[in-house]
Amino acid sequence: MIEAKKATLPNIHATLPKSTWESRAKDHRKQINEVLTPYLQKKRHQHKDPVLDFLFEYYAFRPSHLRRWSPGAGILFEDATVESAPAISEFTLVDDGVFLNAAHFPANRKSSAGWILELLEKSLDKKPSFGCFGMHEWAMVYKADRVRHNYLSLRMDKEELAAFVESRPLLCTHFDAFRFFTDDAKPMNNFELSQQNFAETEQPGCLHTNMDLYKWAFKLFPWISSKSIREAFFLAVDTRRIDMKASPYDLRERGLEPIKIETKEGRLKYARRQKEIYERSVPIRKQIIEEYQELIAHF
Repeated sequence: MIEAKKATLPNIHATLPKSTWESRAKDHRKQINEVLTPYLQKKRHQHKDPVLDFLFEYYAFRPSHLRRWSPGAGILFEDATVESAPAISEFTLVDDGVFLNAAHFPANRKSSAGWILELLEKSLDKKPSFGCFGMHEWAMVYKADRVRHNYLSLRMDKEELAAFVESRPLLCTHFDAFRFFTDDAKPMNNFELSQQNFAETEQPGCLHTNMDLYKWAFKLFPWISSKSIREAFFLAVDTRRIDMKASPYDLRERGLEPIKIETKEGRLKYARRQKEIYERSVPIRKQIIEEYQELIAHF
């Protein structure tokens, strides 16, 4: 923890009384534990979870980190001490309490923070598209000798699944989903995607783009508030559930009834769920953008 004199307090734009920040930290842990506690209990018994396993393994933000609470940069915790404040090494200790000083943001992370902000702003301004119908998960197993989630069974045999993929257009706009397509499926995609044009092809109707809000929020923990991270996490959980329901995997025994996108009714249902996720994502995306802007303004 960094020590600073009261006379040199910069970048504080709000103050939280002790009762407020203690209450918010407790409430954050409570909300997160409602999801984490049953998940970690199952994990101790070697039970796989295709929703939460994905979020913690693919995004690599540990449950213990998700439980930690931070208000974000520039907020003073009144009457906090080294012992009573959340265990975050980046805090600056002053006479009145502790706070995250934006001026101490690591210099080697400023470039990536700017890139992420630009990505978020671009995707916010784009018109959402809802026509992919979740075909990306199908393209990941198309003519595959070994499926990605090999502990799960498929709802169709390989020949029927391949015929369905070939009957539908592949309209993926998210490179980090596209890169897991099988080699046979990649040339079938309607868009040319690469790491280089990632920011140009992102669009806010995409389920994976909206799951990534969780990643962009926790990437700058503790500088981005745990409120933003928590809301983005809950959005990602619900989004991944839809993603898996619309996939070719049979997850009924895990409580996930399929959204059968191989039928017209299923595609309509998927589009409705995709729009609902998009509508929920807009204020979260704006909130994260505002926090990035506030932080970057002090670089």
